[in-house]
Amino acid sequence: QLQASGGGLVQAGGSLGLSCAASGRAVSSYIMGWFRQASGKDREFVAAINWSGESIRIVGSVKGRFTISRDNTKNTVYLQMNSLKPEDTAVYYCAAGLNSVYGGSYRYWGQGTLVTVSN
Repeated sequence: QLQASGGGLVQAGGSLGLSCAASGRAVSSYIMGWFRQASGKDREFVAAINWSGESIRIVGSVKGRFTISRDNTKNTVYLQMNSLKPEDTAVYYCAAGLNSVYGGSYRYWGQGTLVTVSN
């Protein structure tokens, strides 16, 4: 089970840190990813990190603003979001999967946490 947390309301230009804690299953060997879905839009990929943290992929629209990291000792993956924009408003989901950060096959999904960025 994946539990995402840390969402909330923030003003444009502000920061939020999301966490995704895994329970019931060790995810240290999995690719961990973050996705988001804005209202009325399809879910989109945001960032992914491999088991060691050495391979990271971040979508262009958030590159330079968002950082993904993980702590395998805590079975947790993080998404630090800086310089937030209103267009970052979405429900953010974490997921665990296999393969690579460039073609992950995500098997397990968290319930989502809402991030709202106001003008």
